[in-house]
Amino acid sequence: MIPLSEMQIIQIDVTNACMNRCSNCTRFTGHHRKPFFMDMECFRRAVDSLIDFPGMVGMIGGEPLLHPQFAEMAEYLAEKITDKKRRGLWSTVPKAQGEKYGALIREVYGNFYFNDHSVDQILHQPLLVAAQEVVADEDEMWRLIDDCWIQKYWSASITPKGAFFCEVAASFDMLFDGPGGWPVEPGWWRRVPADFGEQKKRACPRCGCAIPLKRRPSAQEIDDVSPGNLEALLAIRSPKAQRGRVEIYGGGLAEDWNPGPNWYMSEVERETELEYRERIAGRLAEEEKGACAGSVK
Repeated sequence: MIPLSEMQIIQIDVTNACMNRCSNCTRFTGHHRKPFFMDMECFRRAVDSLIDFPGMVGMIGGEPLLHPQFAEMAEYLAEKITDKKRRGLWSTVPKAQGEKYGALIREVYGNFYFNDHSVDQILHQPLLVAAQEVVADEDEMWRLIDDCWIQKYWSASITPKGAFFCEVAASFDMLFDGPGGWPVEPGWWRRVPADFGEQKKRACPRCGCAIPLKRRPSAQEIDDVSPGNLEALLAIRSPKAQRGRVEIYGGGLAEDWNPGPNWYMSEVERETELEYRERIAGRLAEEEKGACAGSVK
């Protein structure tokens, strides 16, 4: 794992509300009985804690454009993170919200990461297939966890429950009502792997991110799970699990497994990906077509 200061992005999770129920979503959309919406005081504290962070500060969900205070949050982010290139937005760009906030998004964000997961070739790693249930050798399990691609290539995260070394660890804490993260205060992002121990022990053994598992098309809207995690989902009365939109993983270990920064789109041809980005960006306004920057997650 890497120190948080070396991450290119740290995300602020402003809500886990979303109109989609993508397979193996990193925010476990569909499993929450009630979504959260971060309040402005918490958001201000999160932004203020990252002013000196050298990388990008992202806003993500769920769908951040569904937050009733999205505009106020975007304006505060622009006020405090003065370099536009350090401001990022992850969104599915729902049509109504895209039209409403299009001009604001173009003004505030230097990086857009748009993805509505509607392309069959977008593949998601099974998150709810617990490492401890599929890797018999505990030492090997921890070796894989310490080399986890999510922590290496993606982001730490802030939720209403605190700061976390990994965005998926934050999602596990939110879903299963964990004890929360670190205090959101200036400098929390200077932590190094030696500081991650407690959060790692809680989240990583029940997570499948670091394990070479076969991925599933996100558009199928079915989550792969291991038996222990399915039991836990049913115990919290997960709507998605109760509707049978989960399957016990039986795919074994994947042989061709080479994760990287844009791995979600690794099976999508370049021309299709560009077409896809332009189509989603077009929901903001016609002049915005082709303006998506960076990779899509």
